[in-house]
Amino acid sequence: MSTTPALTTPETTAPVTAKPAKTNRIGLAILDYRGGKTTLCAGCGHNAVSERITEAFYEMGIHPERVMKMSGIGCSSKSPAYFMSRSFSFNSVHGRMPSVATGALLANKTMRSIGLSGDGDTASIGMGQFIHLLRRNVPMIYIVEDNGVYGLTKGQFSATADIGSKLKNGVVNELPAIDICALAIQIGATFVGRSFSGDKKQLAAMLKAAIAHQGTVLLDIISPCVTFNDHEGSTKSYKYMQEHDDIVGEVGLVPHFEDIEVDYDHDTTVDVPLHDGSHMRLRKIHEDYAPTDKVLAMKMLMESHAKGEVMTGVFYVDTKQTDFTTMLNMVDEPLATLAESRVRPGREVLAEIMQEHL
Repeated sequence: MSTTPALTTPETTAPVTAKPAKTNRIGLAILDYRGGKTTLCAGCGHNAVSERITEAFYEMGIHPERVMKMSGIGCSSKSPAYFMSRSFSFNSVHGRMPSVATGALLANKTMRSIGLSGDGDTASIGMGQFIHLLRRNVPMIYIVEDNGVYGLTKGQFSATADIGSKLKNGVVNELPAIDICALAIQIGATFVGRSFSGDKKQLAAMLKAAIAHQGTVLLDIISPCVTFNDHEGSTKSYKYMQEHDDIVGEVGLVPHFEDIEVDYDHDTTVDVPLHDGSHMRLRKIHEDYAPTDKVLAMKMLMESHAKGEVMTGVFYVDTKQTDFTTMLNMVDEPLATLAESRVRPGREVLAEIMQEHL
């Protein structure tokens, strides 16, 4: 009669517990700021921008549910799907994102707004609305993912393409480029900068500073199109940016919620107090760099462009101008929550108005 060998019990071990996820100052993990899986081309600069936005809002401790993500039409306008899925999102008509964002903020000034657009969506069909958003100083972060071509319609030159830039088929651009940053400084934006999607450190610092600012933030981010505009002869390619990036100053941020003291050289670094109590520290690389001087900012941009360089960094910041919602004396509560008695004048008010005009 055969016998079955007894089963041996392995040595008992303590249960393995998962390491708790790292959280930010409001108790959320980085996963709480993630979005859907990208459908853009592998290597597209826009994906790097989405990653930096995710990290910036996480590190600054912003509730995703208090953020409105706005976009228009184009490859860039797909980007809001790739970060902060828990935020509100609105994909508007081509070039019309500025008016939608303005209306949404007037209806609810308690929300934060970030808009993603492209050089076609902004500098061509949307230019009329874009300039009025700038002049009103609408409190939002407006990002232009700038690749110099229309990626959704097979790579024609956009309005930001430089003179002399070549398409893959050899066509040379002969029209002058619109400098979105120079335009924004002139028209009225109160925080203007340019970065490169391949410069993780610079872009991350600029986005965190943008979150701390109350007013129109315009960030022109050179974001190469790997399908249509990343070849030899393009001035918006990874290689061209790596060889011609003219950094005006290094950007650093001391967040308001970090109780730290940072010593800095007042001769080489400009300290800019921001609206939420944070401090942006801009270390000069260009000797005559003065980010609060509008005229000098315009001069530096034009000189850099004339040399064939692409200037990056924070060019101009003004924390004294009143933003649009404050200028209009908007109430703190969302308009949809107001009682009828506060939004509909009574008969006595109408009678008083009529009497004044008799």
